[in-house]
Amino acid sequence: MTRSTSAQGTLSLLRLGLPALPLAFVALPLYMYWPHHVATQFGISLALLGGLLFLARLFDAVIDPALGLWVDRLLAHGAQRLLKRCLLAGSLLAASMVFLFFPQWILGRALTLDHLLLLLAVLLVVCYSAYSFLNIALQSWGARLGGDTLARSRLVAWREGLGLLGVVLASLIPSWLGLHVLVSAMVLFMALALWAWWEAPRPMAQQAALPHWRVMLQPWGHASFKRLLLVFVFNGIASAIPATLILFFAQDRLQLPPEMQMQFLGAYFVAAALSFPLWLRLIASMGLRRSWLLGMGLAVIVFVWTLGLGAGDAWPFTLICLFSGLALGADLILPSAMLNGLLLQHEQGHSGAFYGWWQVATKLNLALAAGLALPLLGWLGYAPGSQDAPALLALSWTYGLLPCSLKIIAMVLLWRQSEPMKESP
Repeated sequence: MTRSTSAQGTLSLLRLGLPALPLAFVALPLYMYWPHHVATQFGISLALLGGLLFLARLFDAVIDPALGLWVDRLLAHGAQRLLKRCLLAGSLLAASMVFLFFPQWILGRALTLDHLLLLLAVLLVVCYSAYSFLNIALQSWGARLGGDTLARSRLVAWREGLGLLGVVLASLIPSWLGLHVLVSAMVLFMALALWAWWEAPRPMAQQAALPHWRVMLQPWGHASFKRLLLVFVFNGIASAIPATLILFFAQDRLQLPPEMQMQFLGAYFVAAALSFPLWLRLIASMGLRRSWLLGMGLAVIVFVWTLGLGAGDAWPFTLICLFSGLALGADLILPSAMLNGLLLQHEQGHSGAFYGWWQVATKLNLALAAGLALPLLGWLGYAPGSQDAPALLALSWTYGLLPCSLKIIAMVLLWRQSEPMKESP
């Protein structure tokens, strides 16, 4: 194995984390900008676009465990073999992003709806598949580098911090400079990130003796993984519900204009990025498990104050976003660092299989958040634009009380784990 991450300098950490930046240029624009751009430019109905996105995301979630298995097989033959596939995946990802936003560059101006829909469907599958492969490969690579608790956490912090930087840039560039610059920046950052990854510290090959189907199911034989995954799901749904409902809450409960959402999101993400050094200090003194419990507790204490907000409370809500962002730093670092510790003790050679299922859970969190919160709001009598007191109360409870309740459940599950993982192998 390569030298421990505790001995790696800033340059090595930058190389190991930089691929997360262009990946953020894929995830956020496809959610925020692509549907509106394609609908307005090419006249495709939102129903058709929604169906395309749903089918592509469903396929993407289903193949994640298989992609994780493929990553393990490639790493079993050496890091360079995986890197070559990552170069191909990165190239496909960059090309698919370019043509998703500008399909006329392939089909020309004389587009037919059938050809356009077919092209977009293929590009979405390629884009999501390449994105998932790179994400699993990046996390599996970091898990195999080893190191003590603080070193693993520092690596995750760099990766998540650069990912947050990508989120901020990807959210600002389209309104400031346009979609052409957004796509060009993604291609440039992807090329830079792949070059940096090629120069990063490499793990040694680790052969796996189990048949392929057993490797894919290997994570479900570990009680520690299942307990950690359950905490991750409850905590992830709790974090995803406010992200799903923030626009409804800001416009109807707080009665603020949509453009103020950038103020709230900016405070949230910037605070999360600035909190990383603080959480690394706490991890060094308290350990992973207690630090994560502290982060969850901070999120609950802060976010429950949304229940008391009303019309015009822009700055109180900004403060809540700011302190919630501090708590988000723990959610970004600690789950992955704890999973890395588990893999280092038991199944480091099968890290791709574990991260494949972990990524399924990440996507499940987003789906369950929407599938739980939106129908619940409708059942409680809220509809977008509602201003009557019962409907706004239902919105506040769903936006503020439900996530806090799920966070508390996650805290209890983490606290009651009968066999806490060792934190320094």
